[in-house]
Amino acid sequence: MDKLKFSTYAVFSNKDNGLIGNTSTVVETEHALSNVQMQSIASDLWQPATTFLWKKNDQWHVRWFAPDQEIGLCGHGSLAAVAHLYEKGILDTEIHFQNGIISGGVENEKCYITLASIPVIDELTIENYLLDGLKIPILGHFKTSNKNIILTDSQESVRFMSPNFEILRRSPIFGYAVTAVGDDCDFVSRTLVPHVHQLEDPATGSSHAALAPFWAAKLNKTKMKAIQLSKRGGQFHLTLEGKKVKLYGEHYKLNEGKLFLH
Repeated sequence: MDKLKFSTYAVFSNKDNGLIGNTSTVVETEHALSNVQMQSIASDLWQPATTFLWKKNDQWHVRWFAPDQEIGLCGHGSLAAVAHLYEKGILDTEIHFQNGIISGGVENEKCYITLASIPVIDELTIENYLLDGLKIPILGHFKTSNKNIILTDSQESVRFMSPNFEILRRSPIFGYAVTAVGDDCDFVSRTLVPHVHQLEDPATGSSHAALAPFWAAKLNKTKMKAIQLSKRGGQFHLTLEGKKVKLYGEHYKLNEGKLFLH
C-alpha cells in the first residue's frame, strides 16, 4: 500500500480583506496514476479540485479532478501546483506543464499562472430563463469556449445575486461568469456552474482567462485588478499579454499529510 504526500492550499486570496480564496489539494506522485485512482482520491478528498502533479523526463505534468469528474482546465488548481513547488523550494524558473495549456512561475515572491485568453465568440440573445434564473439586470450575454459571460449593471447586482440553479439547469450551457465594473477594483464577478455539485466556484482562474480580454477591451487596460464576490471571495491581478493572460494570486497552506493509495 503506497503513501502519497499531499498539501492543501487556498489561492487567489487576500486574507487581510477577508478574501480567503479557492482551495485545492495537491497530490505529488512519482508517476502518473490511473484515471480510476485519481478520481477515487478526488472523491475522498472532496475538494473543488484535487491537483495531481508528477515529473517525467524533467517535465512537470498536471491533471485536475473534481469529486465527480475530471476538469479540463483549472486555473486555481494550477496556481496551487505552482505554490506547492514554490513552498518546496524547487521552483526557480517558469514551469510549463506537459498538457501545454498552462504554465506558471514566481515573480517578486508572488505566484502566477499563464494561460491562453478565451475570446468572446458571439453575443447571444438574453433569454427569459436567464432573467428568471439570475434575477438581476442583464446588459449582455456573450458566448465563449469556456463559460459564458453575463454583463450586469453594478457590483451590488453581482454581490447580492441569488441564482435559481434549477432554472439555470434548463439550459445545457455549462457555466456563467457574471460580471460588472467594480467599485474599488476594475471589475467584479461570480462564477456559476449549475450542472455540477458545486454550483458556484469560489475563485476561478479559467473565468478570468475570458474576463481579462473582455474587460481589457472595455476599459482599454492590459493590467487590472479583479475581485470574485463568492462567499469565500477571491482576488486576482491580471495582465493581458497578447493572446495570453497572466494571473497573479496570493496563497496560503491549509494542511499537509499523507494518504494511502489502495
